[in-house]
Amino acid sequence: MAPEPTSVEHAPHPGPEHRPPEPDRPFPRRRRRSRRWGRPHGPLLAFLITSGAFCAAWAARGAYPFGATGRALNDQANQYVPFHRALWDLVHGHAAGDLLFTWHGGFGQQFLSDYHTYLGNPFSWTAVLVPRAHVDLAVFAVTPVTMGTAAAVMTVYLGRLHPGPWWQRGVLGACYGLCGWALSDASYIPMWLWGLVALPLLGIAAQWCLEGRRWPGAALLVALAWYGNFYTAMMATTAACVLLGVRLLTLDAPAPGQRLRAAWRAATAAGTGIALTLPLLLPSFLSSGAAQPTRAGAFDPVRIDVFLAGLLPATHLWGGRPRLYIASLGLILAGAFVLNTSIARRTRLVWTGAALLVAASFQFPPTQYAWHGLAVPNGNPYREAFVLSGMLVVLAWLSLAHRPRPLHLALAAGLPAAAAFVLRRTDDFGGWTWPAVLGGGALSLLSLVLLRLGERRRFLVPAAAALMAAVVFAESTAAAVNADARRARERWAKPAATSNRSITNHFAAVRAVDGWPAHRTDSGAPQTSYNDALALRAQGPQYYSSYLPAATYQALEPLGYGYKNDGRTLFGADNPVLDAIFSIGARVRPGSAPGTWTAVRFPAPPLVTVRSAPYTSPHPPDSVYARQENLLGATVYEVPRTARAGTAGGQRLTARCAPGSEAFWYSPDLYGTVSAGGREQPLNGSATGVTPLGGVPASGRVDVRVRTRARGGPVGAFPLGCLDRLALDRAVARLTATGATGVETGGHTVEATLPAGATGTAVFAMTAVPGWRCSAPAGSFHGLVSVPLSPGTRKVACTFTPRGLTPGLAAAALALLVLASTALTSLRRRRRA
Repeated sequence: MAPEPTSVEHAPHPGPEHRPPEPDRPFPRRRRRSRRWGRPHGPLLAFLITSGAFCAAWAARGAYPFGATGRALNDQANQYVPFHRALWDLVHGHAAGDLLFTWHGGFGQQFLSDYHTYLGNPFSWTAVLVPRAHVDLAVFAVTPVTMGTAAAVMTVYLGRLHPGPWWQRGVLGACYGLCGWALSDASYIPMWLWGLVALPLLGIAAQWCLEGRRWPGAALLVALAWYGNFYTAMMATTAACVLLGVRLLTLDAPAPGQRLRAAWRAATAAGTGIALTLPLLLPSFLSSGAAQPTRAGAFDPVRIDVFLAGLLPATHLWGGRPRLYIASLGLILAGAFVLNTSIARRTRLVWTGAALLVAASFQFPPTQYAWHGLAVPNGNPYREAFVLSGMLVVLAWLSLAHRPRPLHLALAAGLPAAAAFVLRRTDDFGGWTWPAVLGGGALSLLSLVLLRLGERRRFLVPAAAALMAAVVFAESTAAAVNADARRARERWAKPAATSNRSITNHFAAVRAVDGWPAHRTDSGAPQTSYNDALALRAQGPQYYSSYLPAATYQALEPLGYGYKNDGRTLFGADNPVLDAIFSIGARVRPGSAPGTWTAVRFPAPPLVTVRSAPYTSPHPPDSVYARQENLLGATVYEVPRTARAGTAGGQRLTARCAPGSEAFWYSPDLYGTVSAGGREQPLNGSATGVTPLGGVPASGRVDVRVRTRARGGPVGAFPLGCLDRLALDRAVARLTATGATGVETGGHTVEATLPAGATGTAVFAMTAVPGWRCSAPAGSFHGLVSVPLSPGTRKVACTFTPRGLTPGLAAAALALLVLASTALTSLRRRRRA
C-alpha cells in the first residue's frame, strides 16, 4: 500500500484543468513508507465522531443511561439482554449448561446456534467484564462502539482505495458509521451491527487479493466478518464481490491473467475464511432447518418515491422502508463523483453503474432474495441497505480525493434539495429532513468550498476540516434523535425495563429456591422478558429464539403452554400437572407489595422417571387435559361437558365438577377475558396457556363468563378441566418412588441412577430435540426423550451434540491447516529473498 501523501494538506496543486484524468491504479509504485502512515488519526477521528454523535442523540432524548427514558426496544429487551446475561453466567461459572446447551429455558435447548446469532459480535464480550446487574448497560454500549469501529475500518479501506488526508477519510468514515440503516434499523441489534464492520473488512481483504499479497490475512478478515454475524456478513460478502468486480473492471492496463488470479485469490480466501467459521455456521444452518417455521409474506417493494426518500438525510419512514441515507456531505460528494472530470471516464461509469445496479436490486424480488440468502425477510425487507450506503461513501471519497470543482459540488448539492421538494409529501416525510438537506447541505458545501480555496490559502484548511467534522456530527445527531423519536411512536418499539428493583427482587427469589438438578424452578409470571428463564437463571419453559426447534413446540403446545411468534416464543403455565411432568419443584409469584416476589416449593418427581406400562387417558383425546394425563401416566382430571349461553359481548359456560377440585381453563383461540368466582383474567389467544380459575365450590357448579373481542376464534370443545389434587399427589409420589434415585447434569449431559429392578422406559423431562445421543437408542415419549430399559439397567445417560458440529470442526481444522501452510510458505519465500 502506498504511503499517504502529505502534499494535499501543505502545498497547492494544479487544478484538474492542468492534468489529465487519473486512471485507477490498484498497484501504486512502492515508495519508502512514511512514519505517518501507521498513525491511527483517521480511524480515531471516525470513531469519535460516530460514537459521539450517537451518544449525543441518547443524551438529547434523555435515554438511559443519560436519563430515565428506557433504551431496550423490542428484541433488545426480550432476547439480547437475556442472552448476554446468560453469557455472563456461562463465563463466570453460574450457568446450568455450557456453550453447546443450556438448561435455562425451553426445558433444555441448544445454545451454540443462539450464541453465534445473538452473541457473535466480538464487543458482546464486554458484557462479561461488568457486574451482572449492569449487563444491560454493556449491551447498550455495544451499539456506539460497533458503529464507531465500522467507521474506523471504513476509513482504513478508503485509504486502500486511494491515498488522501487522514482527516478527510475519517469524516467520510463517520458518514458510513452513521448511515440511515445503522441509526434507524440496527441501532438496537448488536449482532447485525457487526455487518457494518464486515463490509469494509471484506473490502480490505478484496483489495489485498487484488494486489496479490496477504492472502492469509484476507482469509482471516473473512473469518472475522462471518464470525460476528453470518446473516449480515453474507450481505457484506455479496457487496464485497461487487467492489472487487468494479476494481477488476477499472484496472489500468492489467498484466495478462491479472484479473483471473485476483478473482481466484479472492474466492479461495473467502472459502477458507468461511470454512474457519463452520463449527458455528454449520450447526446454525442445521438448527435453522429444524426450527419451528414462521409465516413469512412475499416481498412487496415500496413505491419509487418512498425508496428515493430513503436516500435523503434524517428521514425515518414507517414500517419496512429502506433507510439508505448518509450525511449531506457524503451525499453531495457522491453526486459530484459523476461530474468529476479528474477521474477517468471508465472509472466513473463503472462505479456509478455498479451503485445504480445495487440500488435497483433492492426493488426486485429475485435479487432481494439473493441478498437475504434466498429467504424472505421476517420484518424489514431492506436489511441489506447498509451496503448501498457503503458504496455511496466510496464514491464520495474518490470524488473528494480528486478535488471536485465548486460548480460540480453546487450542482450535486442542489439535487438533494430538489428531491426533498418533490418528495416532501411522501408518507411521513421527516420533520428533520428539511434542516438536514438545506442546513446540513449548505454547511457541507461551504466546507468543501473552503477546502478547495485552501489549496492556495492554507489557513482555510483547518476551518474546512473543523466545519466538515462538525456538520457531520450535528446532522447525524439530529438524524439519530429523529429516528429514535419517530420509532418510539410505534407500538412494537415501546421501551421495556431491563433493570429495576422488581427485576432484582425477582432474581433473588429465583435464586432462593434453586435446586437444580434435583428439581426445576419456574420464574413465573408476569414476565419481564420472553427469556426470563435465561435472564433469571430459572429452568422453566420460557424461551424465545429463532432456533427454537419444531420438536419443542410440537411437544409443549399440545400440553397447554402458551406461545407466540408462530411458536418460536414459549411461555409458562401455572399448572400443577405440567409442573409434575417437567420436574418443576419451585415457582415464583408476585408478592403482595409492588416490586416484590415470593417463592414456594412443592414436591416434584425427579428429572428422569420410569414408565413401566403404557397409559391412555379416558378423556376425549383432543382435550389438553387428556394429553397431560397421557404424559403423566395417571387420571387426575375431570373433564365435564359445558352448557353454553350467549351474552352481550361474550358467553356464559356452566359445568359440574367434584367439590373441592381445582378448575382450569384453556382456550388458545380467544382474545378477551375469562372470569370465575369473582376473579377476571386476560385471554391473549395462543400466548395464554392453561389458566387456573380457582377452587370448585361445595355446590360443584362451575360458572364461567367469557368476554371476547372481535379478534379470535371459538371457545373450543373442552375448555374446562377440574383437577383432583389427591390423585395428582398420588401420581407424583409414584413417579418419585419409581424414578431416578439420583440425577447429575453437566454442561450438555444428563445421567440418572435408577432403582434396582427398574423396567419399562426411562423418560427424561426434556424435549426430544435433534442432537441427543443416549446410552441406549433414544426415542420419543409424547415428545420427550425416552430410553428403553433392558433388565438390570441401573444407569442411563444422554449427551447433547449440536448437529453439524463434528463436520464443522473437521472442515475448520482443514482450513486452518491450509492457512498455516500458506503463511509458512510465504514466510520462507520472503526469508530466501
